[in-house]
Order: sequence, then structure tokens, then C-alpha cells
Amino acid sequence: MSGANLYGMSYWHRLFFAYAVKTFFEVMASAGSSASHRWPGLFMLKRALACFFVAVVLLLLSPSLVQAQVLANESDESSLFVRSFETLRDLEYHSWQVVAYRQGPPGEPVVLRIVGYPGKVRLNHPTELFVHAGRRDWALDDITMASPQLAKDGREAAAEFDLDPLLDDLTNNRPLRLQLAGVFAELPVPPYVVGEWRSLPQASQ
Repeated sequence: MSGANLYGMSYWHRLFFAYAVKTFFEVMASAGSSASHRWPGLFMLKRALACFFVAVVLLLLSPSLVQAQVLANESDESSLFVRSFETLRDLEYHSWQVVAYRQGPPGEPVVLRIVGYPGKVRLNHPTELFVHAGRRDWALDDITMASPQLAKDGREAAAEFDLDPLLDDLTNNRPLRLQLAGVFAELPVPPYVVGEWRSLPQASQ
């Protein structure tokens, strides 16, 4: 069982993986105690095998630290769309969808989109996104209003930022901390996600 695979799972994948493994051992124990009763024992054994199968599938399909979760639409180069998608939690355990993407051929701008749950948060624009890494700090410009889709979205639950200044400075996959005034004080970004972001400027598939 690879520790890298477990680390690369999203929060909900890790939670479900743990539940499947826990259920497997509980059912196996129950099946052993019901061995004298053929049908209950057989049913519990089938349930245990199903839980084990789900756990293995989750482990195999989860990204590892060295395997980027970059997805691409390759219909043609002019409409090439590559992205990295992850659900992250801030220090108050609120979940955020964090999507970094590039539209078009390599060299086009990379955009970072942060999405909260509609009705629970309203993002004001423009608001700079501050990024911290050790002694280094960056302030990413809010470009939400440049997106016709988001500019017309009355829910105001999403914001977009120019990610290029950060990517131009990064030389390794170091952990980052995001700060958005009035929204979250700290949103940790693990190294494997940073690695995905850094692959986007030149990604072609």
C-alpha cells in the first residue's frame, strides 16, 4: 500500500477509503463469529469482499505525488483546455474547490479559480489573493470580472486570479498558503497540487 497514493487522495477519497477498510475488518470479524450459520456468514463474507474491492479501486485510481491530476481536452490546439482540480480545506475546515487551468496552446495565461458554496460565502471583487511560502509572498490580481461567465453570476461564490506571477517565481513544488481577505485566513496547498500547477504552462495532454 503506497503512502504516496494515500497522501494524493482528496479528503473525501481518504475518508471513504478508511471507511471501506474499517468495514472490511469489522465484517470479517462478524463473519468468523457467524461461521456456524451458513447463510449469514456467506452474506457477511460477500459484503467484506465488496468493501475490500472498493478500497482497492480507490487506492489504484487516486493520484500519487509524482502523477499529476492534469486533465486535457485535445480537440485542437486552439481550443486546448488543461486543468488541475482539487478540493482543499482551510484552517476552519471549510471546503473550497481550487481549479488552475489554461485555455489554448502552451504559453497562454494560467488562471486560478477558487469556488465556495453558493449562499454561504460572497466574494467581493477585486480582492487580491495573497500567497505565502516561507519568507516569500505574492499578491495575485483578481481577474474575476474579465470572465463573462463569472461576471454575470449573481451567486458571487467564485473568484479568479492571475497565476502566472507565482508560477514564474516557483522553482520547486513547495507547500503554499493562500489568504483571501474576509474569506479565509489560510488555505494550505500541498506540494503535489503545486506540482500540477507548475506543469500547466507547457502541458499539452
